[in-house]
Amino acid sequence: MGAAMRRIQAGNALTAFGIGFTVPFLYIYVAQVRDLGSMAATSAFVAFALGALVALPLTGRVIDRRGPVPVVIGAAVVASAGALALGLSTGVVPILLSALALGAGQAVMQPALATMIVWCSTPSTRTRAFALQFFMQNLGLGIGGLIGGQIVDESRPGSFTLLFSIEAVMFLVLAGVILTVRMPHVPSIRDAVPRDPSQAGGGAWKRLLGHKAMVKLLVLGFVIFFACYGQFESGLAAFGTEAAGISPSTLGFALAANTGAIVLAQFVVLRLVEKRRRSRVIALVGLIWTVAWVIAGFSGLGHGSAVMAAAAFITTYALFGIGEAMLSPTLAPLVADLAPEGSVGQYNSAFALVKQMALALGPLGVPLGAGIPMLYIGVFVAVSLGIAWLALRLGKQLSPVQDNPSLASRIVAQGNTAAPAAQAAEPAHA
Repeated sequence: MGAAMRRIQAGNALTAFGIGFTVPFLYIYVAQVRDLGSMAATSAFVAFALGALVALPLTGRVIDRRGPVPVVIGAAVVASAGALALGLSTGVVPILLSALALGAGQAVMQPALATMIVWCSTPSTRTRAFALQFFMQNLGLGIGGLIGGQIVDESRPGSFTLLFSIEAVMFLVLAGVILTVRMPHVPSIRDAVPRDPSQAGGGAWKRLLGHKAMVKLLVLGFVIFFACYGQFESGLAAFGTEAAGISPSTLGFALAANTGAIVLAQFVVLRLVEKRRRSRVIALVGLIWTVAWVIAGFSGLGHGSAVMAAAAFITTYALFGIGEAMLSPTLAPLVADLAPEGSVGQYNSAFALVKQMALALGPLGVPLGAGIPMLYIGVFVAVSLGIAWLALRLGKQLSPVQDNPSLASRIVAQGNTAAPAAQAAEPAHA
């Protein structure tokens, strides 16, 4: 790993650490500490998602024209200002505006950092680089949430201001770290930088939407994010508390099990997936999540003890974590490998936009999870099977190397060994 990649990963981890301080406590902060009620807290989450949805369609064009470094720095400054303002705000309007800025800043960072990782890696190292990024993000979020939980005190609004201030500082640390990164003059992905700036303009979206493999990946990504991340803190949590009788503390253990499974399994899983076809890895994730949803359904049947229900629910979250660990070295590198000349930033931004849309629509599962729990489970069992089916369909649109990048290194290795053999076979000249 080069110096540039180390700094990118370090900045990414520190940012996740800062975000972990506030994410679990945003609802409590707005609804209870500022005494603005649940509607205002829900509106803050909507503003957070809206900021991302407004900013991301424009982000790819800027990344491809100006490069990812200024985009990361600008987004970090905006997010820092939003986090600090959120910690100081007491009224509904200032909180919504702060959440809008924070959501936009955080969302824009994702494709810009992903593009930096692409530029600083090669096809043979990219899978491991994205796996490390995901590992560091989850580790940072977990540690940040753990420490933040020890600091926060609902009776002291100042403790929440401290949390948001720490998050703001971490965003500025990211900006400082990225300022020191020396990006390669020639990115490691072929034609990652557009030779003609017009390639990154409005025509880029038209070209992207005409790219069948990428469109199928976007559809698949939406279903994945809606069925997993979009349900963690909304529909699945509602199902657990209403149908399975899971206590809030058990829900906390389930979330910890999810993070723990990712941290413990990431590099073990990496060895298993990095030389296999990406489409089949994603299909396997769909099957694993199908089992996870079935186990979640068992926790809500009420046939076993409370301990069995809790164990089943925690197992569900752990299985989701294993699936996430398999996807982290698979999806992001595939987006980069599908991107044509000069459109890496555009493709990363489109994928990030799809993720934000799925997360924004995730709470639609709450009424079903709380009111008709078994139908909720049945729907997401079918959705998970749909992930496997969509992944196999996507595989038919990919080239052999796009689906399995290890084939490229094998071809290179065979070429290197063939050359000396050919030279040895030639007759000596006098």
